[in-house]
Amino acid sequence: MTMREFLAGEFIDIIEWLDETDDTMVWRFSRPRNEIKNGAQLIVRPGQTAVFVEQGEIADVFEPGRHTLTTENLPLLSRLRGWKYGFESPFKAEIVFASTKQFVGRKWGTATPVIVRDPEIGPARLRAFGTYSIRVADPTQFVRELAGTNSIFLGDQITDQLRDLVVAKVSTSLADGGVSVLELAAKYPEIGARVRDRAAPEFATYGLDLTQLVIENVSLPPEVEAALDQRSKMQMIGNIDQYAALQAADALRDAARNPSGGAAAGVGIGMGAAMAQRAMSGAPASSSVGGPPDLPPPIPTVAWYYAIGNERRGPVDTASLEGLVAAGGVIAATLVWRSGMKDWVPASSVAEMNAPLAAKAGGA
Repeated sequence: MTMREFLAGEFIDIIEWLDETDDTMVWRFSRPRNEIKNGAQLIVRPGQTAVFVEQGEIADVFEPGRHTLTTENLPLLSRLRGWKYGFESPFKAEIVFASTKQFVGRKWGTATPVIVRDPEIGPARLRAFGTYSIRVADPTQFVRELAGTNSIFLGDQITDQLRDLVVAKVSTSLADGGVSVLELAAKYPEIGARVRDRAAPEFATYGLDLTQLVIENVSLPPEVEAALDQRSKMQMIGNIDQYAALQAADALRDAARNPSGGAAAGVGIGMGAAMAQRAMSGAPASSSVGGPPDLPPPIPTVAWYYAIGNERRGPVDTASLEGLVAAGGVIAATLVWRSGMKDWVPASSVAEMNAPLAAKAGGA
């Protein structure tokens, strides 16, 4: 032992902890031979608690303030040591300072997806992440259960364990919540509060208080999100026939501004205009345009059928099908069929559709 350490042990009688870190939860007071004098001054700052440990047993606990260490304010330690009338000589005892401030912004996240049964879209895999905050609520329990004999105990030493507790409760809360993933964003505070209530008792076994739990995001797999985007797009479009008719009417307007278009394009635009006129007038799709009202429309020379979803549409002639391509109602992947073909095929594999599909792609 150096002379400086000896003099420090003889004359210094102030016991305090100046925390210069953001993550230290427990700090064990250390001085030469751990000797504490009668009348020593114990300074416990706000956000701290001092715990006396005598031979592995929790003795006295001191809250924030300045304390003079005497027999009167060390009743448990006095009893353990057998002091009846006070003490004069230095004594040895362990003093453990515990930080009772909040440790905020601790992150959690699901390592693997949580499988839930959504009331609208069926089985779904969800990932979630967020933050939580803790503080030492029972220093003696925390020292007994976690800190042990460590001279310093950092929050990172229990990060994995606490995160696993949170994730387990998040998983069960999402699985049994009965809330559609389409409405989860509005329920984040409610679900977060439910997770906190479920996880708090397990945190309390370590002397910790789970003060806050925040759910920042719950997400679906990218392919499911893309399908939901497509579903929203189709809902915005509404009736596909009316949408195609509107697109054809727009094409007719654009063609009027560009009179140099070819004859084939004119035929397709004319058929599109007829479709638009029928849709906007409310007339049945099978009614004739420009002919006697008591006669059916002429039979197409080439009868094409096309599929929208699981519904078959048609028959239409080639010019009308080209008009649908120009309007966006028929795309390269749309299944088409006409008499003489063995099976339905994508429009991109039909020779007659190559030119209109290429023109549509170039225009887009």
